[in-house]
Amino acid sequence: MNNWDERTNPAAGLSRRSLLKSAAAAGALAMASSSGVYNALAQESKPKKGGHFKIGIGAGATSDSIDPATYTNSFTECFGKTLHGYLTGIDADGKLSGELAESWDVSKDAKTWTFKLRKGAEFHNGKSLDPEDVLASINHHRGDQSKSGAKTIVDPIDDVRADGSGTVVFILKAGNADFPYLLEDFHLAIVPAKDGKADISGVGAGGYVLDNIDYGVKGTAKRFDNYWKSDAAWFDSFEALAIHDVTARTNALTTGQIHAMDRVDLKTVHLLERNKGLEILSIAGTQFYCTAMDCAAAPLDNADVRLALKYAVDRQQLLDTLLHGHGKLGNDHPIGSTNRFFAKDLPQRAYDPDKARFHLKKAGLADLKISLFAADAAFAGAVDAAAIYQQNGVKAGININVVREPSDGYWDTVWLKKLFYMSYWLGRPTADWMFSQGYAADAAWNQGHWKNARFNELLVGARSELDDAKRLEMYTEMQSICRDDGGEIIPVFANNVSALSRKIGHTKIASNWDLDGFRCGERWWFAEA
Repeated sequence: MNNWDERTNPAAGLSRRSLLKSAAAAGALAMASSSGVYNALAQESKPKKGGHFKIGIGAGATSDSIDPATYTNSFTECFGKTLHGYLTGIDADGKLSGELAESWDVSKDAKTWTFKLRKGAEFHNGKSLDPEDVLASINHHRGDQSKSGAKTIVDPIDDVRADGSGTVVFILKAGNADFPYLLEDFHLAIVPAKDGKADISGVGAGGYVLDNIDYGVKGTAKRFDNYWKSDAAWFDSFEALAIHDVTARTNALTTGQIHAMDRVDLKTVHLLERNKGLEILSIAGTQFYCTAMDCAAAPLDNADVRLALKYAVDRQQLLDTLLHGHGKLGNDHPIGSTNRFFAKDLPQRAYDPDKARFHLKKAGLADLKISLFAADAAFAGAVDAAAIYQQNGVKAGININVVREPSDGYWDTVWLKKLFYMSYWLGRPTADWMFSQGYAADAAWNQGHWKNARFNELLVGARSELDDAKRLEMYTEMQSICRDDGGEIIPVFANNVSALSRKIGHTKIASNWDLDGFRCGERWWFAEA
């Protein structure tokens, strides 16, 4: 997976202390703003317990599941972080912290990681945390038959075992200095063991206990009185509502039916800013919008056809009209500009209908007709983006038929199944994590079904390389390969733009995931009665 060592002299070796310090430093780097809009500062109120918090989320489907292995949208990801505890966490400054693991140590080759579990941590069913819970939780995602979204994260684990009553040891197939960081992934919830298997019924060790969930509609939870954190989970209860329509979400917020919403319609941000009762959070992170192309099926199995489509989109128009400046131009690879291995000298691709026609001709085509599947479940404004793309394509001889799909079930019926469709990534803070989970040949979430032998060779090599200069060369080449051969068009990186009532208090907002690292339920509180 990833290796975030900030790098010392390779000849001096890599100590345990430098590994852990560099991990935190790289995490902070990864969370820096990419567009000049920085994390929101704390509101002037002291945390206090009480109240029923309601948030409207522009995702969620009837096909969802409470099983952490299946989380594929921000509704389940946010609700999961509300219910569950994880071995590690990321704070608002992007620093790695201990959660259900109090501390950890690592061998000099970064292959053996030893985690000390937190004493006194308890599950909602009253069971105390022990190593068997961690083993069952991690093994739930492992194995040849696993369909987990975290499979590429756990595949490098050669063995995981208990060492006494409060210690878990991970043996990796190859060194990976990023390993503790990866354990914060929203899929890798620690759940209680039941007959040696992971209990995926919704019982967790997080700040809130599952009350009820109606998939595609809403989920409710109540504060867990025995939560090990005394300075978190301030609300008496938490309610997440799946409200796909952004107008409906906005109306619910402005009329006080909910206290917060994600995915603000950027066309209305200036209007919401006039409402003195609301706060707008525009947080730059790793999120990007994209169009996935099935590289295993004609005509998209031809790299020149894919290049034609990449040249046929006006990225600046999307940034200006779709994001209203709340983001940055993308370059058809998934590594953001604040990543320390960002290929800053890679030429920025621009809208060029003539080059698009050139590549179509090179592929033996005079023009191209193709259907683009879209729903705002992919991202706020995805249907509008598809319409802009349709207009852009005309000058390049590309006739795009926009097929509007229902938001409900989009991730079940369109994602990974259609030839050409709108999608998005929340992104990942490190280059290897992003590449491994979405671009490796065997990655479960490889949206383009893309396989490139050179890319996969570099991916393996860069993961265990300790010389940062060499790693930069490798990651630069990988970004170039994605840009020119990959199965995704990535026109823009988008800020996470949310809105909340000023009745809600918070500290600095994290950017590792949306909605304060998906921990809004744990970290926010009612500033007013």
